[in-house]
Amino acid sequence: MNTKIKPMLSFWQIWNMSFGFLGIQYGFGLQQANLSPIFRYLGAEESKLAVLWLAGPVTGLLIQPIIGAISDGTWTRFGRRKPFFLIGALTGSVAVMLMPYSPFLWMAVGLFWILDASMNTAMEPYRAMVGDKLNDKQRTLGFSVQTFMIAGGQIAAGFMPLLLLSLGVSDDTQNGTHIPDIVKYSFIIGVVAMMVTMIWTNFTTDEYPPDNLEEFRAEQAAKGGIGGRIVHAFTDIWEAVADMPKALRRIWWVKLFTWYGLPFMWQHLSNSIARHSFNAPTTDSPNYAVGSAHGGIAFIFMNVTTVVMAFLIPTVVKLIGTRLTYAVFLLIGGLGFISMLFVNNFYGTVDVTVFNGLRSALTAVHFPYVYEAFAPSDTTFGVADCMVLVGIAWSAIITIPFIMTTKVVSPKRIGVYMGLLNAFICIPQIMNNLTAGTYFDSLLKGDPRNALVLCGICFILAAAACLFITSDVEPKYIAEADVLEAETRGVTMSEA
Repeated sequence: MNTKIKPMLSFWQIWNMSFGFLGIQYGFGLQQANLSPIFRYLGAEESKLAVLWLAGPVTGLLIQPIIGAISDGTWTRFGRRKPFFLIGALTGSVAVMLMPYSPFLWMAVGLFWILDASMNTAMEPYRAMVGDKLNDKQRTLGFSVQTFMIAGGQIAAGFMPLLLLSLGVSDDTQNGTHIPDIVKYSFIIGVVAMMVTMIWTNFTTDEYPPDNLEEFRAEQAAKGGIGGRIVHAFTDIWEAVADMPKALRRIWWVKLFTWYGLPFMWQHLSNSIARHSFNAPTTDSPNYAVGSAHGGIAFIFMNVTTVVMAFLIPTVVKLIGTRLTYAVFLLIGGLGFISMLFVNNFYGTVDVTVFNGLRSALTAVHFPYVYEAFAPSDTTFGVADCMVLVGIAWSAIITIPFIMTTKVVSPKRIGVYMGLLNAFICIPQIMNNLTAGTYFDSLLKGDPRNALVLCGICFILAAAACLFITSDVEPKYIAEADVLEAETRGVTMSEA
């Protein structure tokens, strides 16, 4: 372990070491918005989408603690964390490149497993490396740059298919049986983005070695090498379950409802928009490619809101406390999902006004598929506005539980309890993936929008569960750096 005082870094050093987040988040953004449409182009039924998404939580549950344990005890001539995120980025890039060209559903699903395993191999060590480099004085700046990179990658991924369509790339699906070029080229750009940003970080950022390398290696050898560290990691988690503070046991119930519902968003949002906002219920419908591509735009509205809220959460917590902030934000997100049942248009009046203003300001550059609003003139609310409400909830989901945990557990055990929070995220998702298909056609009437409404109901139940969390989770003060650090950690776990 390095105990030396960490030096001050220049802005561009912080920028360089955070740059890889841009490419990784571009890849995750493409996956979240386009994976379900890709599965449908290859013949998957909507009721089967849940189980096809199983790779994410399973690989997150297994690989994150394993890679974390290995990288914590590793030092090579290439560094501690860099070998892992480079291997993960390289393997993930291959999966991203091949996925939209898959001729069969089983191949796309297999590549998804490889992609998620690779991203889990890259993300946790990469997040840890950035944390390793920051000193206390630069935490706010460092995590702000990370937040900017994360949001930038997600926004680029959301815009890309429609941007390519505006530039003349084809959206032809050949009667709904082939993945359109706007998706294929978006993924090719994703490969370039992932590799360029991660390689840039690798060559511009050095890691701090252990103070005494021989002593460090002796300590790791005494723990039984890599195998011993992996066993030790899972043993620590098991022991942490037995010793879990009462507050975390209550947080489990919040996580259960939240993360049982959330997979519906990734599984069905793009398909719901295509069906209800663009009258394109099936892949052979004329507007399906354009409609499903608006799923990426919906995630932009959510992610931009999340970034803004990250800077407002400390103020809200100061006024009403963490438990009530958590509950209120989840309630707002739940209402956002449920509101989608009552709107068919994608954009609302405010969105149309903003986009028309942008179109006037950018008269030399006209991207009709990005700016066009499929909404009647008297509309006041649309799916995009619903996703702003969801973004408010998402800002709490990926920050507040981690802040609460640091308040009630010993700093010496913070790592193992973060691993436990990772399990709190993954297990409910696995439950969703294994059960949602059994009632999609019956309870949800085969309609993806009803799945989003069910997600909203889960959020409301989670909000109610927040009120039972014990008061010892309330910190006296939350700094912006604490929220931004929690957001980076939360994004790392939640996108597994």
